[in-house]
Amino acid sequence: MKGLLKGLTTTAKVLARGSHTVQYPHVEPDLPVRSRGVIALLEENCTSCMLCARECPDWCITIDSHKETIPATTEGGRDRQKNVLDRFDIDFSLCMYCGICIEVCPFDALFWAPDFAYAEGDIRNLLHDKERLGGWMRTVPPATLPEGYDVPQAGEE
Repeated sequence: MKGLLKGLTTTAKVLARGSHTVQYPHVEPDLPVRSRGVIALLEENCTSCMLCARECPDWCITIDSHKETIPATTEGGRDRQKNVLDRFDIDFSLCMYCGICIEVCPFDALFWAPDFAYAEGDIRNLLHDKERLGGWMRTVPPATLPEGYDVPQAGEE
């Protein structure tokens, strides 16, 4: 009998404390600012150096680029070549969110965005292209962005 009363007392205390459950779709969780959600791409900083693709343990990053010639700015100067990013894809069905690609990028082109609700009904839709990756830049915390970069607002391109 003593054990039963002790059990009921414990149950009453737990009931009085309230629920620990968060009703997720209706109530957004409070995540840390630097949480790992999705990888965002700052396209203008990417030089197609391929370090992120080479260092990725899952081989989930695909990069294609071509070179364009930039004419000399001064008389007698040489023409320069610049890599232009044609394709930058991350297959999030393969990605293990280790962050190595972000760490090895010497040009600050990849960032963690805290968004995590990008589930898809079809696994083929988890292949994000450079436009979709660039769209995640709106949610990257300003403290992690390079100096002088302005976060685009919704509707801006």
